[in-house]
Amino acid sequence: MGKTLNDFILDVVPHPVVPPEKLLTGSSQKWGWVVMDPFSQLIFTISVTSFLTFQWLFHKVSPWMSTRISPGFLSLSDKQKVEWNSRTVSTFHALLVGIFCLHILLFDDAVNEDPVWGDPTLVKTNVAITTGYLISDLLLIFYYWKAIGDKFFVVHHLAALYAYYYVLGQGMLPYFANFRLLAEFSTPCVNQRWFFEVLGYPKSSRPNMANGVAMAVVFFMVRIAVMPVYYSRMYAVYGTEAFYLVPWGGRVAWICSSICLDIMNIMWMHKIARGCYRVLRSARKSKAGAPQENGKTD
Repeated sequence: MGKTLNDFILDVVPHPVVPPEKLLTGSSQKWGWVVMDPFSQLIFTISVTSFLTFQWLFHKVSPWMSTRISPGFLSLSDKQKVEWNSRTVSTFHALLVGIFCLHILLFDDAVNEDPVWGDPTLVKTNVAITTGYLISDLLLIFYYWKAIGDKFFVVHHLAALYAYYYVLGQGMLPYFANFRLLAEFSTPCVNQRWFFEVLGYPKSSRPNMANGVAMAVVFFMVRIAVMPVYYSRMYAVYGTEAFYLVPWGGRVAWICSSICLDIMNIMWMHKIARGCYRVLRSARKSKAGAPQENGKTD
C-alpha cells in the first residue's frame, strides 16, 4: 500500500506519540531552557511560512494577476483595490484549507475514530496554515482599517486563534477543529459576489445569478446541513473520559464557539436564501417583460 500524506509528514519529522492525559504543549524544559520538539518546530515553521506567503500574495501576486485577468481592476479606487486583494487571498486560502480539510475527513482514520485525542498531525498542519493566514489578515485589517476595517472580523479572528491554541499547543479536538474548516468552501462564492458587484455586473446577469445560487447551495451544505453530524459527534463524546481530559478553557473554546458560530450561520443562511430568491424572482419578471435595472424592478 502507498504512503498517506500523514505517513509522509511523520517520516520527514518524526515525533513521539504523546498520551492525552499528559497534556503536553509541544515543548520540554531542559537545563532551564524551553525546547520545542521537532514536530512543534515544523508546525511553527508552517505558520510563519503561511503568514509570509499570504503577505506576498496580497502585496505582489494578487495585483499582478488581477491586472491581467480583469481589466476593470485598474479602474477601482485604492480602497477597492485593497479589498480586492484581500478577498483574492481569502479565496486562495479557503480553497487550499478546504481541500485539505476534506482529505482529512475522508482519509484520516485516526482523527475520525478518536475525535478528541486522535493523532492530530494533519489537522495541526492545516490549522497552522490557517493560523498564519489569520495573523496576516489581522495585520492587513489594522494597517488598512479605513478600507477593510471590521470589528466583527477582528473578534472572529481572535476567537479562532484562541481555539487553535488548544489544537496546536495540546493536540486536542482535532476532528472538531478540522470539521469547522469545512465552512471555508463557502468563502469563494461570497467573495465572487463582491467581485461582480464592484465590477458593475447587473444582479440579474447570468454569472451573478449562477454564483448566487452556488453560494446559497454551498453555504447550506457546508454550514447548515452538516450541523447534525457535528453535534451528534459532540454528543457522543460528551461525558466520556476523553472529554474530561480536555481542560475547561478547551471546552469553552469548543462548545461555546460552536454554538455562537452556528447561530450566526443560521442567520446568514436566512439572508442568503432571501437574497437568492429575490434575484431569481426579478430575473423571471425581467424575462416576462417587466422593466428592470440592476436586478431590481421599478
